[in-house]
Amino acid sequence: MASMAVQLLGFLLSFLGMVGTLITTILPHWRRTAHVGTNILTAVSYLKGLWMECVWHSTGIYQCQVYRSLLALPQDLQAARALI
Repeated sequence: MASMAVQLLGFLLSFLGMVGTLITTILPHWRRTAHVGTNILTAVSYLKGLWMECVWHSTGIYQCQVYRSLLALPQDLQAARALI
């Protein structure tokens, strides 16, 4: 009876780990930086993920671009992509 509870706990923890890995792999926003100029209308937010880089302007424009080269990425993103 106790071994069945331990197995069920292990299964649930591994399932949560798998769901967490899938969510972190799919999410495009890992690092966020923002630049606000002298006027709030010129605010720009940069969102970097494992697979693409997005730019959000305060005017409502949202643009994403897929990384073209693996070697052009910062080393922390290269390591994260390799580990996932």
